[in-house]
Amino acid sequence: MNEAHEVCGSDEWRQIMREQILPWVLGGIDLGDDVLEVGPGYGAVTDVLSTALPRVTCVEIDEKLAAMLTERFAGVPSVQILNADATALNFPDDRFSGAACFTMLHHVPTAELQDRLLAEVARVLRPGATLVASDSIGSDEMEAAHEGDTYNPVDPARLADRLVAAGFADVDVRTNDFGWAATAHVPGC
Repeated sequence: MNEAHEVCGSDEWRQIMREQILPWVLGGIDLGDDVLEVGPGYGAVTDVLSTALPRVTCVEIDEKLAAMLTERFAGVPSVQILNADATALNFPDDRFSGAACFTMLHHVPTAELQDRLLAEVARVLRPGATLVASDSIGSDEMEAAHEGDTYNPVDPARLADRLVAAGFADVDVRTNDFGWAATAHVPGC
């Protein structure tokens, strides 16, 4: 990520995630007791999930961010940080009770890799488990903020079909002026 993303580690961004974005996306959804967080970045969502859930496993592809998170959550036994690629998860099928993916899909360089990531998440979720996800709406302003960085925004109008193709069902995609939010379930139970 470029230097503009350092704002994602700020107290202001953590407050926005905690008070606005997470309540809008999560609502009353129960993610269960063993949750996968894909692409935690600076850990704003991890902060909230780690206090609300018994176990959170975070998969972060950026080595520096994974190291920072490992150090930051070292004293939190319910959080595990892994430096890994979410397009090839090293977990068994049906491992997790839920998954979260916030403001990171636009950093995945191609639609094919985004789809592979979503399929991997579906594979490691238990039957009936829920994925919650959100990201920003593509815009010139967001593209400018990603100068020198990967910027591949997800079109929310196509997201439901992509989630179904990845193995999810009962997909709900909502938008507001700033972003999109999605919930999707693994078939079963």
